[in-house]
Amino acid sequence: MSTPADLDADDLRFAEPNNPYLTAPDTDFTPIERLDADDAEREVALLRAAIREHDHRYYAANDPLIADRTYDALFERLTALEAAFDLDASDSPTRRVGGGTLDELGTVEHAAPMLSIDQSGEADDVREFDARVRREVGDVAYSCEPKFDGLSVEVVYEDGRYVQAATRGDGYEGDDVTEQVRTIRSVPERLGGDPPETLAVRGEVFIPRDAFQDHNRERVEAGKEPFANPRNAAAGTLRQLDLDAVAERPLDCFFYDVLGWDDGEPRDEDGLAPSHPATHLAELEALRSFGLHVNDRAESAADIEAAIDYRDRLGEDREDLNYEIDGVVIKVNDRAACERLGTKARSVRWAFAYKFPARHEVTTVEDVVVQVGRTGRLTPVALLDPVDVGGVTVSRATLHNPDEIESLGVNVGDVVRVKRAGDVIPQVAEVVESHSDTAYAFPDECPACGSAVERDGPLAFCPNGLACPAQAERAVVHYASRGGLDIEGLGEESVEQLREAGLVETLPDLYRLGERREELVELEGWGETSADNLLREVGASREPDLDEFLAALGIHEVGGATARNLARHFGTFAAVRDATEAELVEVDDIGETVAHTVRDFFETEQNARVIDDLLDYVDPQPDETDTGDALDGLTFVFTGSLSTSRSVAQDLVEAHGANATSSVSGNTDYLVIGDSPGTSKRDDAAANDVPEVDEDEFADLLAEYGIDWPPSDED
Repeated sequence: MSTPADLDADDLRFAEPNNPYLTAPDTDFTPIERLDADDAEREVALLRAAIREHDHRYYAANDPLIADRTYDALFERLTALEAAFDLDASDSPTRRVGGGTLDELGTVEHAAPMLSIDQSGEADDVREFDARVRREVGDVAYSCEPKFDGLSVEVVYEDGRYVQAATRGDGYEGDDVTEQVRTIRSVPERLGGDPPETLAVRGEVFIPRDAFQDHNRERVEAGKEPFANPRNAAAGTLRQLDLDAVAERPLDCFFYDVLGWDDGEPRDEDGLAPSHPATHLAELEALRSFGLHVNDRAESAADIEAAIDYRDRLGEDREDLNYEIDGVVIKVNDRAACERLGTKARSVRWAFAYKFPARHEVTTVEDVVVQVGRTGRLTPVALLDPVDVGGVTVSRATLHNPDEIESLGVNVGDVVRVKRAGDVIPQVAEVVESHSDTAYAFPDECPACGSAVERDGPLAFCPNGLACPAQAERAVVHYASRGGLDIEGLGEESVEQLREAGLVETLPDLYRLGERREELVELEGWGETSADNLLREVGASREPDLDEFLAALGIHEVGGATARNLARHFGTFAAVRDATEAELVEVDDIGETVAHTVRDFFETEQNARVIDDLLDYVDPQPDETDTGDALDGLTFVFTGSLSTSRSVAQDLVEAHGANATSSVSGNTDYLVIGDSPGTSKRDDAAANDVPEVDEDEFADLLAEYGIDWPPSDED
């Protein structure tokens, strides 16, 4: 722990050396009621400066000055003072803790194009890049740095204050993630040092490997689907609209490039501002001096061979890094030379990414767990002694199904080779060293409810349906999703919270929440408004359209299109529920397998009890599609993009008596071709002598029957 005498003013970015909250701060604070407004403002200013410095020291410099518990005391004091004296500020450290939900992600135009980089894993391609550079600008030196595998963002500062952040998007504009990036503690709200008036920097948002492992373990233990890799986790987090969820994730950010540097002075002949550093490595030092988190593995290389050597050396150290990389980036160091080299349509001419090869690693299977999916499918997962695979710490890998376990001959304690398919998805490739005589014995009972497991070919299922706790929770999530009844406010985390509180066990419990409103209000993060909003949304779902209700039940193989066909064919839920397999097969696009699945779902005793209970609260509305007979007897298949969505076209022809199916057969009368059509349907049409018509011909055909295309709003 540092003492005040140890502090070097040159090392401080955000606070003065005499700030009392930097080292060994006294956390026995004066009671707030004894402070006046001036005293509070002075203390708040000191606390904000100190906390910014502590954030920088902890997250960017890896050199903390105080213990975590002391930091927490300072943060809590600042929060209390801001609330007591109404001293909120947009750049206060307290703004990082999240809070609130955004309606949507806006779009932001970048200060300068965020272009991609040409890349290869071959040294000859790197040397060819060097030859092209030297032909254009002569001999150059290079800067070399890790190629981070995260999510690229642009962050903009004006007069040293954080004002905006955006994802890369198409390179010219991206999603506005200003509030999400604000929660990342390694991204300062204010810059230190002497930054230009406007600074736009490019960074990579990532999740450290150790934090990713811990977070994924928590998700698995909570019954949630783990993230595939740190990059996906970071990208998904940054696009979250729930800022509390973003703040809870362990995001970090490295800054590595300058997109815009404006000091208010005229630019030189290369387009650079007078104070703009002359080299890329000097840029990185400038960013570091401003308090931005800059990686410490950047180096200079006198020529391309030195750059190639850097890549090989970094590859040897890759396992020891706490962040994921998939190669190195080699850049022309001289900024003026970079400006002269310029750019191509989608990439820069002054940088090249030298990729690492995909890697396979060997580790031990510590355990095998069986997860239960929404449809009852049981999926075995190998829990591994953590191993680095392709720069990612992998602690679990799918074993797919019982037959895959038998094929691999894998069991707990075996040494296995793990690969990342496509350098992303962890899989067990083979058993390297077996420590058992037999493969892992797949359980005969569902781990969630104890029901006897049923097999369907290579797959295993729990037959307990909606009465199985694991299936029930996932069923509630699906029921409320956009693919179901679209009940706003009932996402995966909310459902999990309601289940843990004992408020929702099965689908009918959703409609009994009104009887337990006070318990709902008391849940963390809820309150009167949130509870009433949810109850209103649930109430609005009591009379769903029949097709939406069928899709919401989560019957295996019954998505939106199949649900619409069932609704139109049978008209009422009772008719669908009572239909025999023979009657179900008569429905368009339903074969024997799907018919058996539907019949089995409704005949399962546990499902039947839940549905009977659900129907006490929900009244699925009969399908009242106008089945005019103008197109009676005709069958259409659509492929490609139409001027109006294909679902509208399908609804229209079906409303006039035709069939709209998803595959071409000898019974198809017309294949309607839109833009960018698939080849398989056209091949099937040719094989079955089915005539093809484009959208104009389709419109003419409908006109012969007195039907307008595209349909008017009144239709």
